Amino acid sequence: MQNIRILTAGDSSILIEFGKEISPEINRKISATIQLMKEQHIEGVVDMIPAFCSLLINYDPRVISYDEIRERMQALVKVEVKAGETRKRIFEIPVCYGGEYGPDIANIAEHAGLTEEEVIRIHSSKDYLIYMLGFLPGFTYLGGLDERLHTPRLANPRIRISAGSVGIGGSQTGIYPLDSPGGWQLMGMTPVKTYDPEREAPILVEAGDYIRFVPVDEEEYLRIKDAVERGEYQCVIHEEEV
Repeated sequence: MQNIRILTAGDSSILIEFGKEISPEINRKISATIQLMKEQHIEGVVDMIPAFCSLLINYDPRVISYDEIRERMQALVKVEVKAGETRKRIFEIPVCYGGEYGPDIANIAEHAGLTEEEVIRIHSSKDYLIYMLGFLPGFTYLGGLDERLHTPRLANPRIRISAGSVGIGGSQTGIYPLDSPGGWQLMGMTPVKTYDPEREAPILVEAGDYIRFVPVDEEEYLRIKDAVERGEYQCVIHEEEV
């Protein structure tokens, strides 16, 4: 990977730019850099915030200087990421599609020239890379939505979308982690809480993980929802080499 730039971002942050295009390769490099930093326990690093093509590092200048953190990062970004050296986590997210849970699935199907069943099959047939988190706690920016399902946002956004709603907005698909306004076309709902402030790790996933949507019927949805509310549900997580 060429042309990695390390830039000043204020008096206690640096920004590492890994490129200009959104790609799984750049995301793997960002994830690998974060992992290396965690392993090295660099004193003075306060936070690491990944984005599509960059990594923002906040540090305490009283503990580590700009020159020191820049030198450490120049060394780390030179480490090559080879196939098989990193692993990916794939979270299975159960979704009840259509009906009251996905009131816009007919719109999505009509726009794509597909049946609702075909929309569900296409949407649930691949793993989606989480490029970054943002907008709301636990909101995932996913890559890889099939072009056939790209659907414009609603002309008139809803005032309230329920947490757990799964939707499509333009070329992206995602899960609403909290009740909030929004203009995405809603195709289903998951009982899984991607954000739960009462949980030891409030945010379920991290940038670099993958999400696999798994269709379930209403009976299974309600069963899982009850287990989630009792704190007894655990997502199925697969680990694979990259």
